[in-house]
Amino acid sequence: MSKPVKDMIMAEYRERLGEHDALVVTIRGMDAFQTNTMRNDLREKHIRMTMVRNELFNKTFSDSTLAALAPVMRGQNTVVYGAESVVEVAREVVELVKQFPDIELKGAVLDGQLFEGEDGVQRLSKFPTRDEAIAQAVTLVLSPGRNLVGQVLGPGRTVAGLVKAIETKLENGETISAVE
Repeated sequence: MSKPVKDMIMAEYRERLGEHDALVVTIRGMDAFQTNTMRNDLREKHIRMTMVRNELFNKTFSDSTLAALAPVMRGQNTVVYGAESVVEVAREVVELVKQFPDIELKGAVLDGQLFEGEDGVQRLSKFPTRDEAIAQAVTLVLSPGRNLVGQVLGPGRTVAGLVKAIETKLENGETISAVE
């Protein structure tokens, strides 16, 4: 392959994948019909697949967080990327493996950390997404305040309940006895 062609391919990789700092790598193990079905399913979820040439991919991203994928970039590879986060991509790919068992997951990268093999991708798929992490953080921040408000209002509710019980008894004409 000539240098200008390699440069064009590397430029295409930068254009498609340059904004992503996390990817999932798979190896093809399916026929053309299954591949098209999988691509269409992923496209609906704003996830894309791109077959890559390992040497050019490694050369293109040698100075980025995607360089962590170099150990798993052997043989035929397809990178899967997109959606809101790589966790969502990993979840979708793990689901697709159930539908297409011939897919081999080679690994994923998130913030420069390599999650190697199918176990690594499954472990990554169990991470919270950005929105889920924000929700968990908000819950952690708000729960002490919620507990404090409950503690402050608790005695007041008890007194209000007693007053309501006395009021109901008096309205029904019952007498209230003194507590000793």
